[in-house]
Amino acid sequence: MSRHAAIQKLEQKMMKKDVADFAIGDTVRIHTRIVEGEKERIQMFTGTVIARKGTGLSETFSVHRVAYGVGMERVFPIHSPRIAKIEIMKRGAVRRAKLYYLRGTSGKKSKVKGKIVSAPKAQASAPAATEA
Repeated sequence: MSRHAAIQKLEQKMMKKDVADFAIGDTVRIHTRIVEGEKERIQMFTGTVIARKGTGLSETFSVHRVAYGVGMERVFPIHSPRIAKIEIMKRGAVRRAKLYYLRGTSGKKSKVKGKIVSAPKAQASAPAATEA
């Protein structure tokens, strides 16, 4: 087995199988495991995904948010064991691959349009109740 194939096999083992399907412009809530001494807790970070980079085990995504008037940004590795869960709060309709222009904005300028997601349709084949 070549060195390259061995590394790929190892990476496949370490990659998460249940990664949330999110895209650029989505508002997400990331549940991060924080270890403080002997204790472990979950801390949440909510923001807009402004970039995704890389492939495979080294894939990362950047999340931007404005809190108390100060813009902050964090980069998370998708397959990190520190990430407990990624929740999708809202889908965003964007026309860019990277939303770096959100960094210097605030208020209405920093909003991303929402994508309308249709709910699953009710089954039409159910028998209709007849009135007697």
